[in-house]
Amino acid sequence: MSRRGGAGEWRGRGSRHGRRERACGRSQTVRGRKLASELRRLRERAGLTTEEAAAQLGQGWSRFKVAYIERAKTKPTTPAIIAMLDLYGVDSATRAALIELAKNSWRRGWWTDYSDIFKGSYLALEDDAARIDEWSPQLIPGLLQTDEYAREIIRAGQRDDEAGIDRRVRARMARKALLSRKDPPAPMLTAVLDEAALRRPIGGPHVMRGQLNALLDATRRPNVTVRVLPLEVGTHAGLDGPFIILGFPEDIAPDVAHAGTRLGDAFAESAEIIRRIKVDFESLKSVALSPEASTELIAVIAKE
Repeated sequence: MSRRGGAGEWRGRGSRHGRRERACGRSQTVRGRKLASELRRLRERAGLTTEEAAAQLGQGWSRFKVAYIERAKTKPTTPAIIAMLDLYGVDSATRAALIELAKNSWRRGWWTDYSDIFKGSYLALEDDAARIDEWSPQLIPGLLQTDEYAREIIRAGQRDDEAGIDRRVRARMARKALLSRKDPPAPMLTAVLDEAALRRPIGGPHVMRGQLNALLDATRRPNVTVRVLPLEVGTHAGLDGPFIILGFPEDIAPDVAHAGTRLGDAFAESAEIIRRIKVDFESLKSVALSPEASTELIAVIAKE
């Protein structure tokens, strides 16, 4: 990933966050971390230490409780949030915004049922994203895979027995529910695929035909856009490998870029690196086929 950033700019982040989420049985969502940081900012703006805040909040409070809430290590109740906002002298608009932010800020993520498979923090971030931009040069993106296609990929990359492979396939299929979610709204997915990913015969003609037809079905969703980068395009911005950009509402969190490898998850969070990766993604879209032409090509390859 030399063009988009060196090793020092892509940070490995997985096992520590994964252990913490599994330990508490719930996932610290982006909203949860945002709420925690806002409560800390408001306390500091009020000129209070954690000890002073706890003393004024009264019985049942301690500096440890305040600190744990501010570090997103414990789930605050709505009355606790209101008490803190009252103490910090927060205006009604900010109060309403933070109470709304607290909704679903801590929840049991579906992926916690598969904590033996999903080790990092990526899925918790993906679950909170409002936008997912993905460049996939080798394979159909995981959110758009069929079970048969996913099974072939998992079988090739894992040394599990059939029971273990079945479990991994179920986990990947559970992840796909994100795109049809109603509350909160499903994210907008824009996937740019290399034509090679459509022509690589994973699992043989039957599996590929089913996968390509499923991909066509996905393009009919209002929140899914698929664009194909033709083979005839020469040098392009995606030669360094696949990547995903997760976009969040501006008042929740800044965008994050992710690249998964055999060695674990890598994340880029600095504004400059994210800007460069976004430029790369826009460059890929500029040389890819339109969504309509991409759909036509997928249909042609499916018939082949």
